[in-house]
Amino acid sequence: MELTKIQQKMLDGESGEAVAQSMEILVALGKIYGADGMVPVSSAQIAGVSYKTIGQAGLEYLSDLAGKKAKVRIPTFLNPAGMDRDQWQKMGVPADFAKKQIEVLDAFSSMGITMSCTCTPYYIGIRPKVGEHVAWAESSAVSFCNSVLGARTNREGGPSALAAAICGFTPNFGYHLDEKRKCGLLVDVRVPLKTNADFGALGAWAGPLAKHRNPAFIGISKNVSGQLEDRLKALGAAMAASGSVALFNIKGITPEYNVAEDAEKVVFGSEELIASKKSLNSADSPPQLIAIGCPHASLDEIKEVAEKVKGKKMAHKLWVCTARETKKKADKAGYTAIIEAAGGLVVADTCMVVCPLKEAGFGCTATNSGKAGKYLASLQNQKVVYGDVEDILCK
Repeated sequence: MELTKIQQKMLDGESGEAVAQSMEILVALGKIYGADGMVPVSSAQIAGVSYKTIGQAGLEYLSDLAGKKAKVRIPTFLNPAGMDRDQWQKMGVPADFAKKQIEVLDAFSSMGITMSCTCTPYYIGIRPKVGEHVAWAESSAVSFCNSVLGARTNREGGPSALAAAICGFTPNFGYHLDEKRKCGLLVDVRVPLKTNADFGALGAWAGPLAKHRNPAFIGISKNVSGQLEDRLKALGAAMAASGSVALFNIKGITPEYNVAEDAEKVVFGSEELIASKKSLNSADSPPQLIAIGCPHASLDEIKEVAEKVKGKKMAHKLWVCTARETKKKADKAGYTAIIEAAGGLVVADTCMVVCPLKEAGFGCTATNSGKAGKYLASLQNQKVVYGDVEDILCK
């Protein structure tokens, strides 16, 4: 693996211990995957932010780096944390968890990282251009970045994304290379897809079929209810959760459409849609929590919830998860007040997948997210009610 003079000096410790330690991680990763060198990255997104997912060992690792005066060199932002820092008590998060979570966030902040804890950075103005190299970590953000924006990133781990942020480089392999971006599975969609739940069900079905191949789609229309980007976000997130898919193409929609001549062809119709939605449902009782915003809700999605609950009182707790900047816009537009009047919360900087749901007293959660449908069951030990926004709000 060939390093530039600047990179070698980083590795040799001339820029400090934290930089050398980070470059060691990147070099080791590059050697494992056969990278010929490093590529500069314009931004980084760090996963492993929730104390629920990283635990005490992760906190100690971050504290050690912070103690070594680690500083990021490029614009860097965070994945959702385990709670809303301002509303954790309303969410039912235990105080001891909140204390540890704040320590995690303070460690990141000391490194110069922007405290925008979101899996949808593209909704708050962070939108790399086609072909631009970045180092992003959260699975749905990686999928959106590669697929919808046409930028280039591997699915970084939390430590490797942080190392890239500290050094400004990442190993040049995987989705940074043209040859790794070709699609080997072609899905012919023969049923109209309208809602996030529809696109999430397609993603949950296609993800396991991909088997380390990039999937491509035909038959998906640009004319969907709501914003197209919201629907593509739901599709990519569900494939990332169910099959570790980091890149997809859609004919006539995504910047790239590159399908291999020998790609396997499969059909997704009404029967597959119904079956996939059914597979995401595991509850035999009403939900204790309705959770929307996985990945984080856009302003349009918050507006949709507000319109549906206006003048009503929710029978169950409701969280709408979003980025803090988006919440400020929802506050200004009056959507937050409407949702709160119905008994719900618009929570920022967190989501139902990475917060301590069990400790907060929840065992059954309703969602319209294919990604959340997968992770709530596997990571949070929740019974899941899956459906469209209108359906789950009426449960």
